[in-house]
Amino acid sequence: MKLAVIEGDGVGKEVIPAAVEVLDALGLEIEKVPLELGYDKWERTGAAITDEDIDILKECDCVLFGAVTTPPDPNYKSVLLTIRKELDVYANIRPIKPLAGIKGATGRNDFDFVIVRENTEGMYSGIEELHDDVSYTTRVITRKGSKRIAEYACKLAKQRQNRVTIVHKSNVLKSDKLFLDTCRNVADDANVPYNDMLVDSMAYSLITSPQKYDVIVTTNLFGDILSDMSAALVGSLGLAPSANIGEKYAFFEPVHGSAPDIAGKGIANPVAAILCVKMMMEWLGDIKSASLVEDAVNHVLQRGIMTPELGGTSATKDVGHAVAEYIKTQG
Repeated sequence: MKLAVIEGDGVGKEVIPAAVEVLDALGLEIEKVPLELGYDKWERTGAAITDEDIDILKECDCVLFGAVTTPPDPNYKSVLLTIRKELDVYANIRPIKPLAGIKGATGRNDFDFVIVRENTEGMYSGIEELHDDVSYTTRVITRKGSKRIAEYACKLAKQRQNRVTIVHKSNVLKSDKLFLDTCRNVADDANVPYNDMLVDSMAYSLITSPQKYDVIVTTNLFGDILSDMSAALVGSLGLAPSANIGEKYAFFEPVHGSAPDIAGKGIANPVAAILCVKMMMEWLGDIKSASLVEDAVNHVLQRGIMTPELGGTSATKDVGHAVAEYIKTQG
């Protein structure tokens, strides 16, 4: 397998090396291809991502990605949106599951759900007009995009508790009626039980009753907001991994940003990036390695080896090293 490794900006340069150490501890035959993308490259060269970079990514099977800084400059080409469209990684998968020794914002640990977010259209379609006194963003919802994300959600649900919740705002956004109807039809055809909820009600319910949900499928912007909000249940954005899955490629990234305020201090939480390795192993079908990474993370956190963000005193590299060492002892 060929893996593109992109540290990106800010704390990405710290958490990805920790994740790579964990990946190496698994002892798998993986060819790693380092690639520089992001704001630092843009400042130096005038381009955050080039056509040549895309060609290199397409020669790899999947991507392990850190974080990027996105400046408020209309000439800056979004790295993430570009990669998602070019590789057609249409399904953004964000598992929300408790970790050992960590209490989230609500103190609960009775939840285990996955948010499946459409990843290529919606409010992030990239169709925008910027003027002095008015700006426009076109929200694109297609039947094709809605159908394939619903199919992915139903496929995932069949591997779990076989329940899907469709999240929308069709009472206000008429484009969501197409999304809702398409998801309902797909779930009916797949014989997967479902319900649907308005996004604002869903936000409330995820905090008050997260144990009620299994697989949640929604549009791009709603999924982005709900998944970051749900990270509070786990305890931190630094604990939340994500996968971007397509027909051919996969792209794995922690959901936190580049965090320039703590970049370079060696205290960034690497757990989300390490759990991205777990998700990568699942995508590869190596369930044994995926379980080993998850067990190692829980073991290390249970021992109190964690960064200051979680109340610990360990450095980024120390957490990564502890996880890697545990894997080696179990291998």
